[in-house]
Amino acid sequence: MTPAPFSTDVEGVTLAVRLTPKAARDAFGEVLALPDGRSALAVRIAAPPVEGAANAALIAFLAKQLGVRKADVAIRSGEASRLKIIRVRGDGPVLAARLASLCPA
Repeated sequence: MTPAPFSTDVEGVTLAVRLTPKAARDAFGEVLALPDGRSALAVRIAAPPVEGAANAALIAFLAKQLGVRKADVAIRSGEASRLKIIRVRGDGPVLAARLASLCPA
């Protein structure tokens, strides 16, 4: 069984995302098992990976889906990579429940 692609604390969640830009539409994909034993949530974004457009679209998409402000979503690492670590500030358990419901089974 693949572990959840996020961890929770009282100030929010930290989420591993594997981004696919230039998709047909913005959407969540499956939870992927990474070679190092971690997991990541596949996210498809319609924006191209040009001048930060895909990163900005990812932040906006996650904020909308999780019901938080865009200012509460930040890329912690991987800005120029497909694999990104995202920090979402807010009520950790509530965000974790929303993520769990959005992640395909």
